[in-house]
Amino acid sequence: MATDVTQVNIKGEKIYLSPILDLFNGEVIYYSISKSPNMKMIEEMLYKVFDKIKDTKGLIFHSDQGWQYQHYGYRKALEKQGIIQSMSRKGNCLDNAVAENFFGILKTELLYSQGFETAEEFILSVKEYIYYYNNKRIKIG
Repeated sequence: MATDVTQVNIKGEKIYLSPILDLFNGEVIYYSISKSPNMKMIEEMLYKVFDKIKDTKGLIFHSDQGWQYQHYGYRKALEKQGIIQSMSRKGNCLDNAVAENFFGILKTELLYSQGFETAEEFILSVKEYIYYYNNKRIKIG
């Protein structure tokens, strides 16, 4: 699995999106959205995945070196589930290319192609987009 956080600006309002991507098939397993980059959104994302995937022992969970992924609570939550934490090398966005690529696709196909007037419009559209991305969008690779 891989994760990251991206910031989106809609009419001056910031929104933070944090998905977990399955590296086997590219599916977005779960995501959380917040109007501030906080640990609550990261914890929500983690525990929803722990509920969805029962056998996590030995899974590898990759991220960049963001503060949230170095947080004691995050590291302990992964350890408790038997998940191996993997982190990108410092300053090397290519190490987390799957998450970065997903953000590029989402922003191109959803954010830049629509004229969102409010953050709420964007947040509602993300749910529909992720369903489309997981179930209908053709993926190569």
